[in-house]
Amino acid sequence: MRHQKLFHMLMLGLALILLADASLLSKSERPVPLYLDPSQPVERRIDDLMSRMTLKEKLGQLNLPLVSIDQLGKDVPAKLEACRRLAAGTYTPQIGPDCGFFGLANAIREAPLQQAKFFNELQRIALTETRLKIPLLEDEEGTHGATLFGGTVFPEGLAIGSTFDMNLVKSVYAAAAQEARAVGIHMLSTLVLELDRDPRLGRNDEGFTEDPYLYSRIAASIVRGAQGYNVAAPDKVVTVLTDFPTQSEPVSGFERGAIELSERMLREDFLRPWVAAIKDCGALGVMAGYPEIDDVPVHASRKWLTVVLRQELGFRGLVLSEGEGFRSLIYEGVAANQKQAGAMALRAGVDLDITYEPAYMGPLAQNVEEGRVPISRVNRAVRRVLKMKFRLGLFDHPYVDPEEALRIVHSPQHQALALQAAREGIVLLKNENHLLPLRKDLKSIAVIGPDANNVPNQLGDYTLPQLLQPVTTILEGIKNKVGAQTSVIYAKGCKVVGDDKSEFPEAVQAAQKAGVAIVVVGEQYAHFGATTQAEHPTDGEGSDVASLDLTGVQEDLIKAVYATGTPTVVVLINGRPLSVRWTAAHVPALVEAWEPGERGGEAVADVLFGDVDPSGRLPITIPRSVGQLPAYYDYKPSKAYWLNHRAAHHLDAYVDMPGTPLYPFGYGLSYTHFRYSNLRIDPARIRAGGNARVYVDVENTGKRPGVETVQLYVHERVAPVSTPVKQLRGFQRVALAPGEKKTVSFTLTPRSLQLLDRNMHWMVVPGTFEIMIGKSSADIPLRGTLEVDPSEAVAHQTAVAAVCGFCVDPWKEPRTTPAVLATRSSHRTMAGEKEIFRRLPPTHSQQTVTHSGGRG
Repeated sequence: MRHQKLFHMLMLGLALILLADASLLSKSERPVPLYLDPSQPVERRIDDLMSRMTLKEKLGQLNLPLVSIDQLGKDVPAKLEACRRLAAGTYTPQIGPDCGFFGLANAIREAPLQQAKFFNELQRIALTETRLKIPLLEDEEGTHGATLFGGTVFPEGLAIGSTFDMNLVKSVYAAAAQEARAVGIHMLSTLVLELDRDPRLGRNDEGFTEDPYLYSRIAASIVRGAQGYNVAAPDKVVTVLTDFPTQSEPVSGFERGAIELSERMLREDFLRPWVAAIKDCGALGVMAGYPEIDDVPVHASRKWLTVVLRQELGFRGLVLSEGEGFRSLIYEGVAANQKQAGAMALRAGVDLDITYEPAYMGPLAQNVEEGRVPISRVNRAVRRVLKMKFRLGLFDHPYVDPEEALRIVHSPQHQALALQAAREGIVLLKNENHLLPLRKDLKSIAVIGPDANNVPNQLGDYTLPQLLQPVTTILEGIKNKVGAQTSVIYAKGCKVVGDDKSEFPEAVQAAQKAGVAIVVVGEQYAHFGATTQAEHPTDGEGSDVASLDLTGVQEDLIKAVYATGTPTVVVLINGRPLSVRWTAAHVPALVEAWEPGERGGEAVADVLFGDVDPSGRLPITIPRSVGQLPAYYDYKPSKAYWLNHRAAHHLDAYVDMPGTPLYPFGYGLSYTHFRYSNLRIDPARIRAGGNARVYVDVENTGKRPGVETVQLYVHERVAPVSTPVKQLRGFQRVALAPGEKKTVSFTLTPRSLQLLDRNMHWMVVPGTFEIMIGKSSADIPLRGTLEVDPSEAVAHQTAVAAVCGFCVDPWKEPRTTPAVLATRSSHRTMAGEKEIFRRLPPTHSQQTVTHSGGRG
């Protein structure tokens, strides 16, 4: 028995040893976790990864801190070390390894090669020094080029809008995306989709236009260029669109001011660019706005961030907070502290915090542990973040090639693109007696003004305080344009702000000696990322104004130069329309250059001396005074009635000023002349769901080649709701040689003719539509009419009514049933629009150009 017992004990020990060996063997041969297996479906990978995550690790993925904030260090070395520790999850005990970083590239003040190497270093930390090996997501500002040292600085905002060139817009943002992705950036932010309808707001310089249709076309071009159809491609990024649903027409024109617009106006006008970017093009990033709408700050608004954005527009990407966006809930008085603010924002639909606020760190963990926030809400946001990282391909391809970054960033092709954009964005506002273009053999030229030789002001907002590349200023561009026989005399004259006229005598003397005086005035910009500011900024984020007049003594400088009798040209460098009444009335030539970017000095010189024909057209109305605001062209008939009523009595619209703008939307001169003729509308009568083609002949009657921007406007004469007097529904840039004629064609679709009816449903109302072909919104040489036949529209409207619950007769109150009432909320507005137009033609009017004779 003893031997038998000993035998059993030996066998048991052997079995235990073999079992242990098998366990060790199993561990050594165990495959990688499912979520790291690229052959698995993404949703399974996400499920597997989330099942392994602790609460702190989940909260880490909800934080994308802005590197410029003081919490991450006071200087660059400290910030970079903080980034290393955040990537490793050792910077704070409140959260695990963070999601990634916002604005890190502009903190790495070295060449793109070094930037790419540092981004790779952070990825290695995340993939080798953390438990779960989740790659980092990197975001950067991209308003007019990726904001990284060495990156190409394209023209900003209204300069891009002035081009009316959608292929160019697409190319500019494709180049910005390519540069960003080359160094390791995966998202570009501050791609602004806010109608520029109150130019007092400083950050409106980041916007492109006042017009919903033009903005929709720009929005689509930005997304298609930067994000494309495969965001995992090595030259594409997530487009983070700013700020939803809007913050650009705030009370008093103040930064973060309340939005007191009706929901009708928001849906009719302000949401249109978002529809184009999200529904039509699949944009994957949105930044929540600061303001309150209907007394609810957007960061706490489930209506806007979930119901409208995700359910109606079909958004499937990430919602980022604005900088210190959670704090907006506290100063608005709807949250007592960051803990409450975080709970509100998470419920509303904010996925990521970008400024290291406590809301999504320890206080959110407490909310979950105390049962105030269900873990399902945290999981929802984390899943969205992880899905974006998988969609970008970061789990499988996290690194970049630094040598490739060196080749791509600020490439010759991108520099040439910046020059083209600057040239096309310049608008010639006045050219009395053909003062422009200037001769290159002038004996002397005076270049005067605070913005003539000012690099930061030429570049605009969201550019870095130091650049690795040289920038040609307007002064340098003029010097490079003329020959050695021409003397170029420079005098600053004054500053953008302040009342110091001590340099006036030098400026006057320079003008007296010259054959022509070029005065360059405008605005002053904050240096993005700079710790000090030499002069107080007058434009850009956080720099709001109560007047649109030139600041300081700049107008006095223009008057002093003009008084010398020397032919005077004024060039404006600005991010908002300026009410330069005196200059427009007296100075013979006026050029709007906006912020033309790093190649802007060359572009301005090209236009001044006639090497390039000015082709820019105003994407925004220039008012005579801030007192005319809002001044946009697509106003309601009530304003038109009053303007006409006062004019009939030989009175100005205001007691002290005309009601017309200084320069209207769509306006811009050329060095040649264009004639419009032969308007045709085919067919002239359509059903509500039909299309019509509009044709017009355009001829260059001058002696120089030029580019004309043909504009199509629409207005329905009688409708169930008041509609604007005209709305842009098509445009086309047409290049014409002297004597050449081309036929331009537009396609009007149901979306070109639709309105938002009394019950907030999009529909085409039968009736007579005025078709206007214009050189600007105020210069309409050709008019025609298009009839939408009510007899042929009944079937179409009935089909629409079945979806949205409104009756065939749009003037009557809706006939509703309990079923309609029960389901109406789910079919309203954009959701209804999605159903209505699922079967209709493309979103925008289509334009084509055909050659029809003429001589070259």
